[in-house]
Amino acid sequence: MAISDWPLAERPRERLMAQGAAALSDAELLAVFLRTGVRGKTAVEVARELLQGSGGLVGLFRAPQELRAKGLGPAKQALLRAVLEVARRCLEEDLKAGAALTSPGAVRDYLRIQLGGLSHEVFVCLWLDAQHRVIECRELFRGTLTQTSVYPREVVKAALAANAAAVIFAHNHPSGVAQPSQADELLTRNLREALALVEVKVLDHFIVAGRQTLSFAERGLL
Repeated sequence: MAISDWPLAERPRERLMAQGAAALSDAELLAVFLRTGVRGKTAVEVARELLQGSGGLVGLFRAPQELRAKGLGPAKQALLRAVLEVARRCLEEDLKAGAALTSPGAVRDYLRIQLGGLSHEVFVCLWLDAQHRVIECRELFRGTLTQTSVYPREVVKAALAANAAAVIFAHNHPSGVAQPSQADELLTRNLREALALVEVKVLDHFIVAGRQTLSFAERGLL
């Protein structure tokens, strides 16, 4: 049955107008964006398949081109990526407007959008000034993150270049498991010791795995 044949109160667009966007599921919101389905499938069904196949909204935004054949053409994929970038920039502005430690939710949201859908590992530094306001978020390394691939010397150089007083580290686990390994803990300790020599304080280290985030500070690992 086409969505146009559904009762008005059940159609995603009409529900959005009557109840607000927060009342809709991820699939229903995406269906409003898609507008139409494909042969034999409604827009909501296409949206569910896209979300399931890509690991949720963040994964969909970073999805490969093959998704075009499943109902997401080049124009709509470009719009989705533009929406993600707008969301990322809004969160970045929120972070820069206040102290990172007083808005931990904004930090987590920003890192989830930035790292959550990546298929490869990256290591980023959120450089902060003396008032813990965000200076910039910078990717320093990518690939398999080990003690030999993340160089403390390069991290120290980047800290000095940013004139940072503090830092929040973050890296992602494409496996979807937000648990620190022994290598993660050792790397964090070594980076903290190296940065202490130039008086840059390590405030936290986040692991992002899809929608999950783990804080070293909250786990008592710093």
